[in-house]
Amino acid sequence: MITREIQLTTQIAGVPSREHFTVVEAEIDGEVLVRTDHLGLAATYLELMRSDCHLPVPAWQPNQRIGVMAIGTVLRSADPDLHEGDLVQSMSGWSTHSAGPATSYVKLDRDAYPDPTYHLGQGPTAYYGMADVAKVGPGDVVFVSGAAGGVGSLAGQIARNMGASKVIGSAGSQAKVDYLVGELGFDAAFDYHQDPVAALTELAPEGITVFFDTVGGTLYEAALAVAVPGARFASCGSLSTQLGAAAQRFPEPDRAAAAAKRIELLPFSCHHTPDQIAAWHSHFRTWLDQNTFVFPQTVVEAGIDAVPDAFLSLLRGDYRGNVSVRLT
Repeated sequence: MITREIQLTTQIAGVPSREHFTVVEAEIDGEVLVRTDHLGLAATYLELMRSDCHLPVPAWQPNQRIGVMAIGTVLRSADPDLHEGDLVQSMSGWSTHSAGPATSYVKLDRDAYPDPTYHLGQGPTAYYGMADVAKVGPGDVVFVSGAAGGVGSLAGQIARNMGASKVIGSAGSQAKVDYLVGELGFDAAFDYHQDPVAALTELAPEGITVFFDTVGGTLYEAALAVAVPGARFASCGSLSTQLGAAAQRFPEPDRAAAAAKRIELLPFSCHHTPDQIAAWHSHFRTWLDQNTFVFPQTVVEAGIDAVPDAFLSLLRGDYRGNVSVRLT
């Protein structure tokens, strides 16, 4: 079987471009053959494309297929537990087809969600960070940076469903601000291009008790300025500096100022255990059934050759919510 796949041409040192990706044909064979139907996209993937990757997983190498989460349909199987037509999830990545041992595929329930793309959301990161790291609960005043993105758009709703008294988000345009409040149920939001300290002071005069940070930079500093003593800061990203060198991408937070206010700095990894993933899906299905949760997503219809372009568009902030590609 011949598949078309996207490989990393060279590891990325600065700003990513189309030249960093190559479309090739490759022969595949294995116990199970799968047609790829959906691919997940996330800004985190950029870090895995760098030679100085700071994530706790191996970076992708040149001439290696981009190995991200994918959902597909079984075309052929020699395993008794997987059958033709089954919906499966794997880390097979940017390719039209994949093949391998049955153990590399997880069978999915087609009826669990309204669409298979719901399985590709960044909920495990959002849930683990908000529920287990920040330990949000009743009475908390929560600020989520990058709130219109894949993680932030879920994190704010998780906080609300866990009893937070107020949830505030920041985003990059007025349209996204309106989206957070009007469609996702945030209590308030602001465009981060304005003065974030002034905005947070107005929206949370009582101060914030939880900061869920996907951006860093000036938004971290603003959160620090308005946080109450003992606030919890859960950090899973630094989108504001993601195109810099290693030291710039992960700037050292102002720990002295945080210590002076007894703020807990709680960075966490986006690499999750099966228990963390299961916890997310259990709550996600419950909240969807209760109509207290919206799954914010952008589904891009494209052929395999255009997947890198969709990824670059995501990095530019062209989409909102969780982003996936439906292969055509």
